[in-house]
Amino acid sequence: MDTPSNENSKTMDVSAKDEKSTPPDMEAPIQLADKSTGEFEEVKALRQGLHQRHIQMIALAGTIGTGLFLGSGRAIARSGPLGAFLGYLVMGSVAGIVTLAVGEMGTLVPLNGGIVRYSEFFVDPALAFANGYNLVYSYLVSIPAEIVAASVLVQFWSDLSSAIWITIFGLLMLCTALVFVRVYGELEFFFSMLKILLILGINIMALVITCGGGPNHESIGFRYWHNPGPLVQYLGIDGSLGRFLGVWTSFNNAIYSFSGIETITVAAGETRSPRRAIPQATKRIFIRIFLFYIISIFMVGLVVPSNDPGLDHSSGTASTSPFVIAATRAGIKVVPSIINAVVITSAWSSGNSNLLGGSRVLVGLAMNGRAPKFFTRLNKFSVPWIAISLYGLFMCLGYMSLSSTASTVFDWLQDLVSITTLTNWLTILVTYLRFYYGCKKQGISRKSLPWAAPMQPYISWAALVLLTILLITGGYSTFIKGHWDNETFVSSYINIPLFLILYFGYKYICKTKIVALEDIPIQPFIDVANRNIEPPPKPKKGLNKLNILWE
Repeated sequence: MDTPSNENSKTMDVSAKDEKSTPPDMEAPIQLADKSTGEFEEVKALRQGLHQRHIQMIALAGTIGTGLFLGSGRAIARSGPLGAFLGYLVMGSVAGIVTLAVGEMGTLVPLNGGIVRYSEFFVDPALAFANGYNLVYSYLVSIPAEIVAASVLVQFWSDLSSAIWITIFGLLMLCTALVFVRVYGELEFFFSMLKILLILGINIMALVITCGGGPNHESIGFRYWHNPGPLVQYLGIDGSLGRFLGVWTSFNNAIYSFSGIETITVAAGETRSPRRAIPQATKRIFIRIFLFYIISIFMVGLVVPSNDPGLDHSSGTASTSPFVIAATRAGIKVVPSIINAVVITSAWSSGNSNLLGGSRVLVGLAMNGRAPKFFTRLNKFSVPWIAISLYGLFMCLGYMSLSSTASTVFDWLQDLVSITTLTNWLTILVTYLRFYYGCKKQGISRKSLPWAAPMQPYISWAALVLLTILLITGGYSTFIKGHWDNETFVSSYINIPLFLILYFGYKYICKTKIVALEDIPIQPFIDVANRNIEPPPKPKKGLNKLNILWE
């Protein structure tokens, strides 16, 4: 029986003793804290299995996946080497700004659910509801999409039905998620190391090819920047307008390569010493984006011409990777299998991350009654097994890819997911700015926060303006004569009315109000942090002193 008294299945209890004095839609954060120990009740119920090195490595390489290894080729084809470089540079900066914002809030409020919890306290419970279900939908579809990607990649070597591999990868993912969160941390640590090694390897390979060190000994240099050129005339539009549209399109393409980079706080309640681990992971975000994304997109622009027919071909296997194309052009034969093997682990790793993030977002919604309370049920490993099981059920969407008609529907679902990243980033920035100005209104010094991000609020405002313009212009190509496409239009804009319906619908039904700046509960969270001082990090000894990847 699944009851609260069952020792192997408990519910995170965050109920307040003085519940009657607080409206149900705006529970004061101090009610979530155990005053005797200075820690949150829900954190006490969870098992803190994620260590400093797990958080550091997940932040370092957790979001690197098919978007970089395979999708970067499409960016080169549509925007040219310079256009793709600019797109990744600008959107990498925006992704870093979003991560700084969510990292500052997550350090102060280390609870599971990430932005779903912060927007509830700092803006409006209706915003938490709308963005929460925006993310739940995204995860429900993106998890089977990653499983399908991994199964297609396996077909690079095997002719077995994709249904077999979809089943195997799905079951492995579920087993990983249902045991200790430490298991997830160790797997992500291992996969991140593989991805880092692959990126280092392929960038060195690209440099060697560029300098003429390949089997054909042909030096390339900046040849492809001169012919076919640094920028592409996008959609066949001649002149500066066509080149500008190519660069602008690269912004939208790059967003989805960076999606998920903001999820480092989504499992904060299961992270040891989160007020130290989260800032450490966040502060190095820009150098990581530069090292792994910006340099990689620059190198691939050197070794593959933008008019190579293989770049914009979506076979879904390693053959579409620009690095594989470069190796093939240079006469290197062993690279495709190596890249394919690591990209499979990347796809599965991304699915694991989505399963962790999605289940914790659902738990965050359930904590305050915005989803059924049974989603907070924990198994004997202290993980929310019912929330995970729901996502496991929706993994079956992956089988739609086996049918030609169902595959079309599945492609539409995936395209609708893409815009949720943009919506989520906008929600994070709006929430952060409300938090920032709440501190200012209440006279709370940023020095009193556990950690404060630099250059705020200016960088958040800049990112907010750019993302808003991108949201409005996401489907611009459909308004150009001769380029109308139903799928592009729907996937670019349908999320806007859906989000507004969720937001205003919840406000109307539950009569919620935007929290006034002077009423935003910031000081109570600071008090909890001050009562719960974390131990200092242990000094590095021996060979560990050479370790620059994690503390």
